[in-house]
Amino acid sequence: MITTRIENRLDELRIMNQELKTEIKIKSFTDLYVWKEAHKLVIMIYKVTKIFPKEEQFGLTNQIRRAAVSVTSNIAEGFSRNTFKDKTQFYSIALGSLTETQNQLLIARDIGYIENKIFQELGNQTVTVSKLCNGLLKSNRAKHNS
Repeated sequence: MITTRIENRLDELRIMNQELKTEIKIKSFTDLYVWKEAHKLVIMIYKVTKIFPKEEQFGLTNQIRRAAVSVTSNIAEGFSRNTFKDKTQFYSIALGSLTETQNQLLIARDIGYIENKIFQELGNQTVTVSKLCNGLLKSNRAKHNS
């Protein structure tokens, strides 16, 4: 009885998922959830780095901002590409830039530019973006292999 209810609910969820897929048409890179979450990260980083010391303006501040912007830029560029190889390349570069951002956040925390609480918030956002970007890569591979 419980199994039947669970199976029925799963069927309902599958149907709802299919309906959502047909209703949501991704027309622009800005429609991608991964881009939206990466964009949030960029905004967070710009706000946090505003308080970095002035002597870091052309050092860590610039590097961490550029790495974060690179994530969204590469997602956008990958979206506009037509081939599997090109999409995969740009989405992979986005992941690399995200890892670079994570490294620079660690440095900023360790030298005292970012408080632990803010570091955790930024870290959680980078993990979210990483999971979504990996999902985008997986989806791209699945489309290519089908």
